[in-house]
Amino acid sequence: MAEIILFNKPYGVLCQFTDPNGRPTLADFIEAPGYYAAGRLDTDSEGLLLLTNDGKIQHRVSSPKNKMPKTYLVQVEGVPAPRELDRLAQGIELKDGLTRPCDCELAKEPDWLWPRTPPIRERKNIPTSWLELVLQEGKNRQVRRMTAAIGFPTLRLIRTRIGNCSLSGLAPGDQRREKLS
Repeated sequence: MAEIILFNKPYGVLCQFTDPNGRPTLADFIEAPGYYAAGRLDTDSEGLLLLTNDGKIQHRVSSPKNKMPKTYLVQVEGVPAPRELDRLAQGIELKDGLTRPCDCELAKEPDWLWPRTPPIRERKNIPTSWLELVLQEGKNRQVRRMTAAIGFPTLRLIRTRIGNCSLSGLAPGDQRREKLS
C-alpha cells in the first residue's frame, strides 16, 4: 500500500525542494526524503499538493492521459454571467489549444477560508466573485488564462481536491499522510 502526503501549499511557496534564489520551497514545510510533488501549483496559487515516493502514483496524478479531476476555488474580479460560465465549461481557446470541457459554477466564499498574505488587490468599484472549476487537464497557468480569456482576471486560486483527496482540515503549511490502495 502506497503512502502520499497531502500538503496545503501556502501562497508564495515554490513546488520544489530547493531554490538557488532562496525563495520559500517545500523543504521549509516537509521533511520527507524521496518524496516528490505529483503535479504543480504556481507560486501565487494555494492549496492541495500531493507528494509521493511512488512513480506510478506520480504519473497517475500528473499525466493528462489519466484525466484525474482537480477542483479549484477561484476568486475573480467581477461577476461572470451564465454565458461566460458556459464558455468556461465548454472549453476556451488558449494560445496552446482548446481546453477540455470542465464543470464550472458560481460559488460562495467558503467559511473555512484563511486570510491570504499578502491580501489580494481590491478595487472599490469592482466586485469579486468565487467560482468552482473542476478540470481534467493541467495546462500551464490554465485557470488564470481561462478566466482572463472571458474577461474576469483571477485574483486568488486555491486547489481544493485532486481526485478523491481533499484539502479539508489542512491549514496553510499543514500536511497529512494517507494510504492509497
